[in-house]
Amino acid sequence: MSDEPHDKSAPEAQKAAPRAAHRIVFANEKGGTGKSTTAVHVAVALSYLGARVAIIDLDPRQRTSFRYMENRVGTMRLRGLTLPTPACEVFTGDSVEELLDAIARVEADCDFLIVDNPGRDDPFARAAVENADTLVTPLNDSFVDFDLIGQVDGETFKVKKLSFFAELVWEARLRRSRATIEQKRPEMDWIVVRNRTGHVEARNMARIEKALAEMSKRVGFRVTRGLSERVIYRELFPSGLTLLDKGHLGELGTSHLVARQELRALIKALNLPDFAPAAPQLELA
Repeated sequence: MSDEPHDKSAPEAQKAAPRAAHRIVFANEKGGTGKSTTAVHVAVALSYLGARVAIIDLDPRQRTSFRYMENRVGTMRLRGLTLPTPACEVFTGDSVEELLDAIARVEADCDFLIVDNPGRDDPFARAAVENADTLVTPLNDSFVDFDLIGQVDGETFKVKKLSFFAELVWEARLRRSRATIEQKRPEMDWIVVRNRTGHVEARNMARIEKALAEMSKRVGFRVTRGLSERVIYRELFPSGLTLLDKGHLGELGTSHLVARQELRALIKALNLPDFAPAAPQLELA
């Protein structure tokens, strides 16, 4: 990998090296949707289940996923702990080919490779989307975020047309389908994850649900509930701990226990492939 800045003129990737792990790509083009928080918690949850997990952080400026894992390692050293922890690195290369090489190298030693895309469009983000086995798009439950995938009529709230990101994914899936048989890769499973659902007024929530249902039929994604907005997620970042690290978080209130249940439900909804655990499978309760 290189320390040079991204070359945004690099060509978009059509395919990567033979797959060794199931690739889960967290992507959208909007910040503040809980993308990195969701990616980190899914990665740690899979690690708790005994999977070998690695994260590639594609945002060399913010490095949210990388910083989270860096904080986690620091806390373990400080407290003398050993906790399930995914490997994590930041991609700082300057070509898509370097990214594909990094994916092939990292996934060779893991069951799941998680790619945390930046909240913007660039050739690296597009390459990651095209090479996803499971594509996860977190959205806050609002029409501001819905506009990322589709535009709605201001009076009827019916979907008028696809937005740029949905068209990008649609085209990526078409290219991916052509390579599915040749590379023995599964069809891409696109999942829109609804975060912060508890903060939405009931009538607006019903409108969003209806619009998402209409969009899902048009472009073929699944919809599931994600993580509610909770102070605990922001509080845990400096320590790198997660809601799964029982016994190291002090007293947990009811809302924290509910949040852990949300995470369990999300892992189940992702419908990821089976793997041979490296350690006895642990409960996420």
